[in-house]
Amino acid sequence: MPGSDPDLSYLSATELGRMIRAKQISPREVVDNALARIEEVNPKLNAFCFVYAEEARAKAKAAEAAVLAGDTLGPLHGVPIAIKDFTPTKGKRTTLGSKIFEHWIPDEDPPIVERLLGAGAILIGKTTTPELAHSSFTHSPLWGVTRNPWRPERTSGGSSGGSAVAVATGCVPLAEGTDAGGSVRIPAALSGCVGLKPSFGRIPLAILPTAFEFVLHFGPLARTLADAALFLDVAQGPDDRDLLSLPGRVAIPDPLPSDLRGLRLALSCDLGFFALDPDVERNTREAALALREAGATVEEVKLPWKRDIVEALFGRLAVLFAACFAGYLKEWRGAMTPALVTLIEDGVAMSAVDYKRLEFVQTSQWETLRRLFERFDALLCPTMALPAPDALGNDFQFFEDDAQGRFKGLDMTSPFNNVSPCPVLSVPSGFTREGLPTALQIVGHRYDEVAALRIGAALERRRPWAQHRPPI
Repeated sequence: MPGSDPDLSYLSATELGRMIRAKQISPREVVDNALARIEEVNPKLNAFCFVYAEEARAKAKAAEAAVLAGDTLGPLHGVPIAIKDFTPTKGKRTTLGSKIFEHWIPDEDPPIVERLLGAGAILIGKTTTPELAHSSFTHSPLWGVTRNPWRPERTSGGSSGGSAVAVATGCVPLAEGTDAGGSVRIPAALSGCVGLKPSFGRIPLAILPTAFEFVLHFGPLARTLADAALFLDVAQGPDDRDLLSLPGRVAIPDPLPSDLRGLRLALSCDLGFFALDPDVERNTREAALALREAGATVEEVKLPWKRDIVEALFGRLAVLFAACFAGYLKEWRGAMTPALVTLIEDGVAMSAVDYKRLEFVQTSQWETLRRLFERFDALLCPTMALPAPDALGNDFQFFEDDAQGRFKGLDMTSPFNNVSPCPVLSVPSGFTREGLPTALQIVGHRYDEVAALRIGAALERRRPWAQHRPPI
């Protein structure tokens, strides 16, 4: 296969869809180019565990015929996308990065997959995830290590690491991810693209054995705010398969406004307790300055939060993993990621009373945020406290305090899964002196994705990042 066309590889989904509908480019050309780009990237970075080359070409041929026939076309008609190998796909292996599920073939698609494909998108492959999507690092016993496109010896982040790399390197303009503690925003930040955790229930879930879990979200990985908004618009809306899905839809303006006059934004570089990398802090403050230039009032605030809000989220996740997967330990323990086994065992050991008390921590956290939102339209903070660490690292390396009592955590995403109705957007904020991406996190009021997207669009306009391409 000839090499890919870089300019075509880095077109946005919004632009590709427009060009396909205008007959300026063929879906077959777009899909062939995406497959060529995957062949260039995947041996080096391991973004995809499955690629559906012939099926994608066949669907691109059919998509081209629909264009020529004048059929009604969806907003993603002919656009290649990727789905995380944690999200079920009908008739296709979905391994969850685990030997336990190595040969599982789901019988049906969840609503998000139905909606993306129903909008005309072409599924070109499944992306790598750590085992059972448990980690901020993407490496698993089944598929190995996924690497950072800016520095391959560093991690891409996780657990949607393969999706982030697929987008950041131009293999696809859009990919799906899941986020229970930052698993969309972490790899977006470390790999240099956009990631959104929508309000809980905005995109129906329906992939867990429980319909009453409030921590997990679907969200987009994209290179532009317009594409993230397009993904959300296609995927949102109620579905009875998810009892907790929101009953209405949010109206997303097109194009997104980028004038921030009248908005008041709170800035916290450390959330009150994180030890922060100097380059991360510098880029966060420069991003905040750009938002001031866009018309917003930005005021630095001090938060009373402590690391117990992170511990509360990890406790909730431990119990969720234990409930879902502890039954596999007897047979599969030796084939599982050791850190995952520890997480499951921690969940098994937690009492029901102690689990319920985690909600007290969440409630206290929300009280602080609620009062903050009485004065401000959003909260700004870094997405990650540190740049991308070594690709072979693990989450337990980043759970200590420094000599000053500051928390040496990696991500600053997990606290906001405690307040899941609040949408959280991660957008690039710059690069470290080593050339690694950093990111800004934008935390919105409950169910107000539009404000977060608007703020992100303002930063994108003043400090555009899409022209930065990884060296791979």
